[in-house]
Amino acid sequence: MALHTNLGRAFEDVVQQHGQRCALHYPASGERISYAQLHALAQRMAGVLRHRGLRRGQVVALLHDKSPAAFALMLACLRLGLVYTNLDPGSPWERVRKILQACQPALVAGGFAELPFQAELQAAGHATLHLQACADAAAAATPLPAIEQPDGGAPAYIMFTSGSTGAPKGAVMSHANVLWFLDWARERFAIVAGDVFSNVNPMYFDNSVFDFYAAIWHGATMVPVTGEQVRDTRLVVRLLNEAGCSVWFSVPSMLVYLLITRALKPADWPALRVAVFGGEGFPKARLRQLYDLFGQRAVLENVYGPTECTCICSAYAITAADFDDMQNLAPLGHLAHNFDYEILAADADNPDSGELFLRGPQVGLGYYNDAQRSAGVFIQNPRHQLYADRGYRTGDLVRRDAQGSLHFKGRADFQVKHMGYRIELEEIEAALGSIAGVLECAVIYQKNAADGGQILAYAVLDAAADAALLPAALASLVPPYMLPRSVAALAALPKNANGKIDRLALSTLASNGSP
Repeated sequence: MALHTNLGRAFEDVVQQHGQRCALHYPASGERISYAQLHALAQRMAGVLRHRGLRRGQVVALLHDKSPAAFALMLACLRLGLVYTNLDPGSPWERVRKILQACQPALVAGGFAELPFQAELQAAGHATLHLQACADAAAAATPLPAIEQPDGGAPAYIMFTSGSTGAPKGAVMSHANVLWFLDWARERFAIVAGDVFSNVNPMYFDNSVFDFYAAIWHGATMVPVTGEQVRDTRLVVRLLNEAGCSVWFSVPSMLVYLLITRALKPADWPALRVAVFGGEGFPKARLRQLYDLFGQRAVLENVYGPTECTCICSAYAITAADFDDMQNLAPLGHLAHNFDYEILAADADNPDSGELFLRGPQVGLGYYNDAQRSAGVFIQNPRHQLYADRGYRTGDLVRRDAQGSLHFKGRADFQVKHMGYRIELEEIEAALGSIAGVLECAVIYQKNAADGGQILAYAVLDAAADAALLPAALASLVPPYMLPRSVAALAALPKNANGKIDRLALSTLASNGSP
């Protein structure tokens, strides 16, 4: 790929080289969209957005259905210097409302036959667009004028994640951030135009950054798999068999699910050459199962990276030797060449253990419209004050071994990784605590060595409250992946000597099978 200063120009270059190649393949319907077709659709979308009066720097929120039109709208935003953010159509309106309040989009678009939250969006005064309506002749025929291209430092997208204050936070990535990521991804995973990428990750989820950019900006084929299709494990395997998937990326729990349901067989995915997984720890016993299936004919890559730093910042290729130790998680490996880091050690006598502080050109721009939270974690390198050296405090605790490889050792806060999603337990607590009748509450994460873990909630209620109604009330405030496995009512929450909630005591309670 030639040197480019923004993603729009980089995509134009891909289209010139690979116009007739398949960009999007939908094996369930047989539909194939070439790069030339996707480009033409993106240009039409750009004309529609210009016709609607949108200008560089404004935000477009997209309820993404993985249709060609939805992907084209993302490309149109990048072409115009607009900033896109993908919303979760399965989230409750209250959480979507908080996201929209934070990013103040100039337009909310959707590819679904019926736009999710249509009534709520209309009541809130948001301008909306059904992507099906983009075939409108007048708007689509509007000539697209020469447009001032965004520079590399301009924001490309906002990815919203769970926030400890109870409100989601939107990590902003620049065009340059993503271009650096593409350079490393191509080298690390040996991506070529003949590759076929899975796209099982939801588009509002950080892992989708790898699917979309690593495939489309290298002339490869991406196979979008909808949320409904993902729920049928055998269908997922069959669709990717038919498509000839060569590059897979998902959270470990997705692969564990395929293994548990016995949907994945040794003969499946014969074209697979690399299986990438990240976003949470992969239980060793299940990882061994995957290695036994594919380890002799494909590379298994354990990757790590926060949303604030363009999806992935390290990768580690699994080998047979990694199963000599069946207790600890696979290493994070070494950081990508476009990162540097510091380990902020709490103990001066142990400089190889502490919080990971990431530096380099893939560190994002901060949180959108949230200077206070940005200032707390996007900071000057604490090692010196000689020049501007901004980085990101990940909150991830790591250990560096004698070979320089990093190992994940936990969190410095209450953030957890559950089903690949980064979840601040405080956001669930804030939602639970806002429900009428809840006097006090706490949320913990109970790990399960075999297959991950579960979120558990505890609440103290007033006399008039009904504990049986709490799960439904909470479901109206947080998305499904953040819902606790159970919400138990207690007469009082255990406290430590300082009067704080004793979460260790709650974990012991859960381990003993008590409510």
